[in-house]
Amino acid sequence: MSTRTIESIGTTRRVPTNRSRARLGRDKYNLPLTLGLAVCTLAVLVPLFVTVSMAFKTGAQAVQGEAFALPNPISVEGFVEAWRLTDFPVSFGLSVLVSAIAVAGAVLISSMAAYAIHANWERRFFRFAFFYLLAAMFLPFPVLALSQIKLSGLVGLDTPLGVGILHVMFMLGFNVLLLTTFLRNMPGELEEAARMDGASTGQTFWRIIFPVLSPMAATVGIFAFLFSWNDFMMPSMIISDPSLQTLPVVNQLFQSQFSSNYHVSFASYLMAMAPAIVAFVFTQRWVLSGVTQGAVK
Repeated sequence: MSTRTIESIGTTRRVPTNRSRARLGRDKYNLPLTLGLAVCTLAVLVPLFVTVSMAFKTGAQAVQGEAFALPNPISVEGFVEAWRLTDFPVSFGLSVLVSAIAVAGAVLISSMAAYAIHANWERRFFRFAFFYLLAAMFLPFPVLALSQIKLSGLVGLDTPLGVGILHVMFMLGFNVLLLTTFLRNMPGELEEAARMDGASTGQTFWRIIFPVLSPMAATVGIFAFLFSWNDFMMPSMIISDPSLQTLPVVNQLFQSQFSSNYHVSFASYLMAMAPAIVAFVFTQRWVLSGVTQGAVK
């Protein structure tokens, strides 16, 4: 029962229990929450619907400007033309290369750095390194763009490889913060038991610490992939050879040279963002799992 009866001085009144109060609280805030979620959902789905609708239209249908009208008939000529104009296999492969470097570097380097800081927190140098990395989070790439362009050219890293390395470095502070916070909530008995069994620092990290870090490491890898795949500014400034540009940069040509070919433009945009959407849909549970475990463990 959700209420209980109290009899006092000849009167009977029903007092709500904690369960009924919780239900009333949910009902009270249910409508605003639902409206907020609906607005946020529409803000994402409406542009996505327009993109898909325009991508599958013919050139004549796209020129008419009816963005919300369904394609009739469905056409893939926009995808064929976008594939040819952007040299999609090459630009797609380069984007995959840059993202793979960013993900592998973010997971491995950030995990090792976080463990080193966590294990040596009492030493002043490692505490300074931690706060130094946190301070680097407040330096956006546009502030350092000119120096990075110059340095990348001097060492021969004005290539997709250099962009992947820079992605790792610019996300290092945020990743170390997440992983270090996760490690601080880890029971110290695990590492102590490994030390007592004679495990070295490397063995302790790879056999004990890194498997425990896997939920947060997966979150770091997903964030790194989304950041690297969607990045436009860094590849456009760092990569000197136009034939080695990534997908976001290649798609810029539709904003000028082919701005009237809406079906081709939207088809190219859809092909470029499809991997990121698919990756997030299938990995969002790892993102939520890693963040919540790091917060409440």
